[in-house]
Amino acid sequence: MAESRNPRRDGGKPAGRGAGGGAGRGGKPAGQGGRDQRGSGTPRRDGKPTDRRDGKATDRRDGKPTDRRDGKPASARRDGKPQTPRRDGKPYEARRDRRQEEGDRTAAQRIYDGPPIPDDVSAKDLDKHARQALQALPEKLAEKVARHLVMAGLLMVEDPETAHLHALAARARATRTGLVREACGETAYACGKWAEALSEFRAARRMTGGYIYAPMMADCERALKRPDKAIAYDTTEIRSQLDDAGQIELSIVVAGARRDQGQYEAAIRLLETEPLHTKGRGDWVPRLRYAYADSLLAAGRKDEAVEWFHRTVAVDGNKQTDAEERLAELDPRPQD
Repeated sequence: MAESRNPRRDGGKPAGRGAGGGAGRGGKPAGQGGRDQRGSGTPRRDGKPTDRRDGKATDRRDGKPTDRRDGKPASARRDGKPQTPRRDGKPYEARRDRRQEEGDRTAAQRIYDGPPIPDDVSAKDLDKHARQALQALPEKLAEKVARHLVMAGLLMVEDPETAHLHALAARARATRTGLVREACGETAYACGKWAEALSEFRAARRMTGGYIYAPMMADCERALKRPDKAIAYDTTEIRSQLDDAGQIELSIVVAGARRDQGQYEAAIRLLETEPLHTKGRGDWVPRLRYAYADSLLAAGRKDEAVEWFHRTVAVDGNKQTDAEERLAELDPRPQD
């Protein structure tokens, strides 16, 4: 009877006849023709005895034969059979389905191609300072990227999804250009893709070192239900990098985050530091007054809120806000 191939749990020698130097088959001593004994097979090149009848070495601790040339255990497949090692010696990895790979390439190619661009759209239509940001690119590549950026800007309001596709096409060609990542962030923001927009703005900040998009980044954090992170953008360092309009936009967002946390009076105080009574007609004016009215209403100061919703309607000719609808709910009296 051949010796057992499985070692004992106590760490002793394999159990069975001949173990420990006993007689092998035919009564021959171990090592002198006893084919079932350790060391009875064909010797290895290094002079060490083998443990298998076919002369192959067994180097595993459990005594089982290996299936690899280097003597290491073969990796098991799902069906229990050993895997064939790769010729280059690298670990075996299951091949991806060819249709999946082709699908990935097709999707990537669609992003790279982007939506069609009308022939009359020129790279010169891009802002001068923006074109300067593309100077590091080869001329033809810079022209293509610029045309996609022009289309992204033109479609931002009326078709933000297509605008975003143009921005992604520009990114596929110039992924390490801060201007391009800013465009991707703006178009994603316009589409309501808050996490994606925040990621793109962060990438642009790393490349440019600026915080000009801090109000939009804070707004993304608020939309993602993280008001604490939105408020964290309200720092002296960040505000020092923003122009007047940017600082007002940041105050509007931070006040909204304060309201999300139930800090209504804090929101009101912050907005009162901004020019609520300005006679200007900047895009931020109706948004500032609307935020102030909304904060007053949240604090239970309805009469004051109605007054400021009226003030919002007076400067909101482009209907940026729904102040008129809010007034209809709060003050059903006929409006002038």
